Amino acid sequence: MYAISLGDDGAQLRPLEPWHAEEFLAHLERGREFIGQFIPFGSTVVDVSTARETLQRYADLRAADTASYHGIWLDGKLVGGVLTLNFDAESGNCEVGCWLEPAATGRGLITRAMRVLIDWAVEERGIHRVEWVAASGNVSSLNVARRLGMTRDGVRRQAHPYGGVRHDLEVWSILAPEWRATRARAEHTDQ
Repeated sequence: MYAISLGDDGAQLRPLEPWHAEEFLAHLERGREFIGQFIPFGSTVVDVSTARETLQRYADLRAADTASYHGIWLDGKLVGGVLTLNFDAESGNCEVGCWLEPAATGRGLITRAMRVLIDWAVEERGIHRVEWVAASGNVSSLNVARRLGMTRDGVRRQAHPYGGVRHDLEVWSILAPEWRATRARAEHTDQ
């Protein structure tokens, strides 16, 4: 399959597939409390069987062209990932998301991986609108949306009941022409 370098620090973006179930479970165990602060991601993954079921569900969604999981490996160890949700190539819309275990934070891994994912969605699949939805309290996630050049579209007030609290959800997006302009500026700055 693919292994896309995310820089010279040994980070790679790779497919996250059902046969990674044991590694996926171990990764979630290391980061469950941190990852689960604002999202229930992985809360139903409690053993190898449920890890495999989750990864198979996303493999099936990828086959149906409606969602996908991609893992982030750092020095050969799964530390997080990026995903597409509500992927609709016909309408040109998709949502993206991410997760990361605490030991891998602060390295720009999500931003770098998301650039690859959004480039693919826009340039290969013809997606026009890429959306990011995160709890208002999830400052790290919102900062990634900002770094990616996304615009805050609005707030869905108290739309996400989780952990006994109703969280506001911020909706951010970037349109294909904006993404291309953002990438062109970044490439020009890097030279």
